[in-house]
Amino acid sequence: MGRLTGGDPSLLRRINSAVVLHALRAATASGTATEGGPDDAGGCAGSASLTDLTRVTGLSRPTVEGVIDGLADSGLVVEVPAEEGGVRRQGRPARRFRFRAEAGHLLGIEIGAHRVAALLSDLDGHALGSIVREVSEKASADERLERVRTAVADLLRRAGVARFSLRAVGVGSPGIVEADGTVHLCTALPGWTGLPLGERLRRSFRCPVLVENDANTAAVAEHWKGAAVGSDDVVFVLAGLSPGAGSLIGGRLHRGFGGAAGEIGALHLLGREAAPEEVLSTTGEPLNPLDEAQVARVFALARDGDVRARAAVDRFVRRLVHDTAALVLALDPEVVVVGGWAAGLDGVLAPLRDELSRYCLRAPEVTLSLLGEAAVTTGALRLALDHVEQELFAVDSTVTTRRASR
Repeated sequence: MGRLTGGDPSLLRRINSAVVLHALRAATASGTATEGGPDDAGGCAGSASLTDLTRVTGLSRPTVEGVIDGLADSGLVVEVPAEEGGVRRQGRPARRFRFRAEAGHLLGIEIGAHRVAALLSDLDGHALGSIVREVSEKASADERLERVRTAVADLLRRAGVARFSLRAVGVGSPGIVEADGTVHLCTALPGWTGLPLGERLRRSFRCPVLVENDANTAAVAEHWKGAAVGSDDVVFVLAGLSPGAGSLIGGRLHRGFGGAAGEIGALHLLGREAAPEEVLSTTGEPLNPLDEAQVARVFALARDGDVRARAAVDRFVRRLVHDTAALVLALDPEVVVVGGWAAGLDGVLAPLRDELSRYCLRAPEVTLSLLGEAAVTTGALRLALDHVEQELFAVDSTVTTRRASR
């Protein structure tokens, strides 16, 4: 933040507000109570008194009182009434307050080839509902966006949440995504290349919209609530005919200069090898990369002993190992998480684990996604949560800090 001086009182007020709110939210989330414990009416679980906040923040009591009054006016803080039936101390009970996670809401949205999905939460990131809607892989950009709008409207109606209460929306989408939410390049969805996705969605939500590559959002999700919790150097592989990857380095999402980091599906171009659509073909005709059922049939035939299918699956696994190994050698992650539709197919994870141990100087842990199909929406929700936390607490940058479309 730079050196603070007494000549900038507005900045000091903002910092004080962030510090107090952060402490109050932590107390609310932990459910702790002091000044007599949970059985004393002076101490209500999930709240904090002015004395608590003064001690934790190091600020003076008058400063904390002034900050609390301002936060209460904004709706982010509410005074907690003394509990009935508890053992009271003599004198007036201490005033206690809690963070109002219900003061706003967040959305995480996945936009994919075959479906759109959304996840709704409060300001603590606690899920309040979700929705999934199928969409044709041939749908135009306008049709796909309309599908998103109707799905979100249904979700908000079910949850009884007003649209104006949304504080931020995170979006996971295929393709190379620029900082302003424009899709620079996408071969998976019709009409998606060049689409100002953040701007288009901003018209519907009237709040900050943060657009990210889908593999990146899945990596964030696994680090937050999935198979990579506790690991700060992570590679998430979105396995498919043309795989993508997201990575966290030192606990921070790594996008690269132009947002194209992790596009391992293009590595075959270096050797001018077969296109991804040709790798799993058993007839010489390229497969439709969006026809997951067609791809699954090739794996089923391979399990039944079909020679051509077995050869095709071997080519697919070798390509996936090659692409993943290149990223592992460059980044040296602690863990590689494999997700996407191909992760659940037999014969993928074991050879990937074995081959990475052969090719890589230090073999990472290789594991399946714990979040499965919910990975992208969960990571998109984390984007929105990080944005709101940055605005409310503004003490340090978050894992996914990025400019939002407004």
